[in-house]
Amino acid sequence: MTDSPHPRTPLSGAARTALGSVGAAAVLIAIKLIAGLGANSLALISEAIHSGVDLVAALLAFLALRVAGRPADADHPYGHGKTEHLSAFLEGIMLLVASGGIIFEAISRLGGHASTVKTGPWVFGVIALVILIDATRAVTSWKGARRHHSAALAAGAVHFASDFAGTLAVLVGLLFVNAGYPSADAIAALVVAVLVVAASVRLLRRNADILLDRAAPADVALARTAVESLGSIEVRRLRLRSAAGRHFVDVIVAVPPAAALEQAHAIADRVEAALDEVLPGVDAIVHVEPGDGSLIERVRAAAQGVANVHEVHNVQLLEVDGRTEATLHLKLSAHTPLGHADATAQLIQQAILERAPEISAVSCHVEPLTQPRIGARMDQDPSTAQTAALNAAIIEDIGVTPTDIRIVAMGNGVVAFVTLILPSEMPLEEAHELAARARRVGRSIDSRVTDVFVTTRPDPTHEPRPISPRTP
Repeated sequence: MTDSPHPRTPLSGAARTALGSVGAAAVLIAIKLIAGLGANSLALISEAIHSGVDLVAALLAFLALRVAGRPADADHPYGHGKTEHLSAFLEGIMLLVASGGIIFEAISRLGGHASTVKTGPWVFGVIALVILIDATRAVTSWKGARRHHSAALAAGAVHFASDFAGTLAVLVGLLFVNAGYPSADAIAALVVAVLVVAASVRLLRRNADILLDRAAPADVALARTAVESLGSIEVRRLRLRSAAGRHFVDVIVAVPPAAALEQAHAIADRVEAALDEVLPGVDAIVHVEPGDGSLIERVRAAAQGVANVHEVHNVQLLEVDGRTEATLHLKLSAHTPLGHADATAQLIQQAILERAPEISAVSCHVEPLTQPRIGARMDQDPSTAQTAALNAAIIEDIGVTPTDIRIVAMGNGVVAFVTLILPSEMPLEEAHELAARARRVGRSIDSRVTDVFVTTRPDPTHEPRPISPRTP
């Protein structure tokens, strides 16, 4: 036996509420129709028709909730939530049709084709029972709609409330009939019809908005405010729709053009979290685009966007004869033919001039991408001649004793790794200058030293002062 593509699932709370409405509607049809025919009351018969429509509506709501509860699949990637709203829309159409029939018959009776309406204690007893049932199921459906965020149950609650009001109108009409005003029954039927029409129009408009993906202005404002509150994020487009109490949002945001892929992904995660705070359970799709940014950021981003470019660095802007020129270094694969490298540089120049029209000229310095080199540690003992010489030279030049020196042998020489501990309050510019001097000293004392990597660390014995926020 093959598995069903839609396995049977237990009834949800919303579906159980809808199923209870089906039973209540069936009972009300029988009660109202029997009483209406027995009393020859158009008002009661119209209420029976109203309940008949409600029975169909309750069945539709039950079936819709069963379908809407299915998870998303390949054919319905957004789920089946709109089934509820389609059910409610069809219910509104049926209510309008039933109202038309009631209005026609009521006007006919008021025009002279009146029938004798029989009233008695049993009729009023039936109406009291109907009022009790109407009130009970209206309250039950409304509570269920709020608990489960169900459009179908909310539609049912509105109709049950109109049933309750309609039954009160029938009661008033029959009381007037009993007092000697036979046309009061037809007037009560008209009141019921007007209530039904009003409920139908509201129902149709609300669910048509959802079926046509009309965005609720309040929800859009909430979503946009939540994203913009994150700061440094430009919202370029935000679209929102909803179905079955759940929101679906797709948003395009702009981030600094030099942002790395991981940074852009982190920003997208923040946007999703912000949307979920104001629209719980939201299904959000975030598309990230590079923003405008500063001129130098746009130059860098334009160069990085060209194919085969591995690295862009040393981007500078120069003022030449009142015009702005850009210079940059870029790295391509070491095996790139010179002709291809020149073509790539020209593409970068074109991309920069298009992205940053303020730039009048672009100069590109193309470098080969350095391949990883294999090294072996020579020694880590500062008492040896090479490390001792490097240690002494750095102390003499910058007056700081390295806390660690590590020398690694490479194919064409050695590379020295030096760590300096500096005061925590020292400005970064000054620390960088000391590191650069240590690097120059290290490369000058021994021809075998091909490079010196200097790491600067703050003194752990001195706590740095908190960074004051920048004033605008």
